[in-house]
Amino acid sequence: MDSTTTVIVIAAVLAAVLLAVAVGVLVRLVRMRRGMRRAGLPTGPKWVFWGAVLYFVLPTDLMPDPVYLDDIAVLLLALRTMRKSLGEQEEGRPGDLG
Repeated sequence: MDSTTTVIVIAAVLAAVLLAVAVGVLVRLVRMRRGMRRAGLPTGPKWVFWGAVLYFVLPTDLMPDPVYLDDIAVLLLALRTMRKSLGEQEEGRPGDLG
């Protein structure tokens, strides 16, 4: 293999790994939202969840699509926002001594 082929193979493997990580974070986000809804808990602003999903799916990004770092960041931010709304719900629970 020449050096150009090696670089292309490494770039393709890296893009595949980043895509797998992004899909994994998306699955975690969807599962978390589904679990919160089943438990009757607030899931935070709807636009955060749907905005993150649309950003991941749509081809228009801040970075070209083989680099999924921006997609991962947006999905992690949405996950953090949903967890924060869950934490705020638990703080306001009646009978809480803390």
